[in-house]
Amino acid sequence: MTGAQAMILAAGRGQRMRPLTDSCPKPLMEVRGKPLLQYHLEALARGRIGEVAVNTAWLGEQIEARFGVAPREAGLPRIVYSHEGRDFGRALETAGGIARALPLLADAFWLLAGDIYAPDFEFDADALARFAGGDKLAHLFLVPNPEHNPQGDFGLRPDGLALGRAPLQYTYSTIGLYRKGLFASLPVGNPKGLKAPLAPLLRVAMDNAQVSAEIYTGPWTDVGTPDRLAQLNNL
Repeated sequence: MTGAQAMILAAGRGQRMRPLTDSCPKPLMEVRGKPLLQYHLEALARGRIGEVAVNTAWLGEQIEARFGVAPREAGLPRIVYSHEGRDFGRALETAGGIARALPLLADAFWLLAGDIYAPDFEFDADALARFAGGDKLAHLFLVPNPEHNPQGDFGLRPDGLALGRAPLQYTYSTIGLYRKGLFASLPVGNPKGLKAPLAPLLRVAMDNAQVSAEIYTGPWTDVGTPDRLAQLNNL
């Protein structure tokens, strides 16, 4: 499999985390003495992922300064960067950022947000191989709805297909398996820096039965506010 087998989204401004993110990007926020991004890199290493793409924009130079290309912590994956802030002066939203990084990625890859805390998630290499050998464009990991997202994002059919709308919905954990084909409507490499959200692409694919999903019940937190960060550190 040629290219990075995972991408960590790390370009956001983190408005809800201000004033903490005025001087520090969200993926470098520490939970129990360790940056959020490091938890992800360690988990990916346990899943035998050798190369990871990381996109940056807001204070992205701090992320590269902290982790470099070959992280100093032994055993972590090699990092390749997609610097949206340097190239375009802004973040490109989720799908726009992924499209920009597509030339760095394998055809099938793990995707996750750099500002969540899910220390026990298993980025299983066999799961990636099974997904790569299947016919779906994405496989999402959904979680029970937290207080800040009571309506959820997507539904789940008994046969494992994801639904864009359903009476019972779950929250998208921001962890998933993706195929490059999901982004076929966007220019490869996104050379003009188009902004594009991810949810509309997923909903179109769901309408065509091209997205599967499962429920993840392990520890998971969207570290989106200073209060949630403090709660994690006070546990």
